[in-house]
Amino acid sequence: MIKQKILCVICARGGSKRLKNKNLKNLFGKPLIYHTINQAKKSKLFDNIVFSSDSSDLRKIAKTYGAESWFKRPKKLSNDKAAKMPVIRHAVIESEKKYGVSFDYIFDLDVTSPLRKVKDIKNAFSLFLKSKKDMLISGNKSRKNPYFNMIEKKKDNTLKLVIEPKKFFVRTQDAPVVYELNASIYIWKRKACFSQKGPFCKKTYFYEMPYSRSIDIDSLSDFRMVEFFGKTNG
Repeated sequence: MIKQKILCVICARGGSKRLKNKNLKNLFGKPLIYHTINQAKKSKLFDNIVFSSDSSDLRKIAKTYGAESWFKRPKKLSNDKAAKMPVIRHAVIESEKKYGVSFDYIFDLDVTSPLRKVKDIKNAFSLFLKSKKDMLISGNKSRKNPYFNMIEKKKDNTLKLVIEPKKFFVRTQDAPVVYELNASIYIWKRKACFSQKGPFCKKTYFYEMPYSRSIDIDSLSDFRMVEFFGKTNG
């Protein structure tokens, strides 16, 4: 049986408007990018762990922690409006040119979600293979519910529920269970990676994680919560 090739892509831009230099921010004695690179290495799943960035400083630091980074991400893929999928595809193409292989599976592990555990990466891949789906995406049970307490504000300042149910729910727990994506683990079959349109594919498997491992750092308050849960969970 031919061993299938697995690529892990880890992305981080040099700039960050909401939390300045967040990808280098010290978390538990190491820069933020270290934690995801280290998790990827410890999983022992990947043939290659590739770091994509527009920042020479970030790329240099990533290499000291064991990631590979020989290309600089183009400016058009590094601004605030750049979508994630073109960035992933660019990294895959560069990797396949360098290594002379076609990867069977592609992972994206976000550096802003450092509380995932190695077991999450391994369990997600195991379940993905069994599912025979084209993509896996991780998430957690949502703390807000569009059937109950998520609203839209109209132009006249009146309100409406995001989803207007056929019956009124008195308690959150009576409403349908909904989930939120946590920007932690993405897995694609190669063909799906290059054909995906929208946030996920038609045949997508959902990997559920607890909220305590699902915080995506986008602000200082998020960062403080990661520090708290990281210390609490050991």
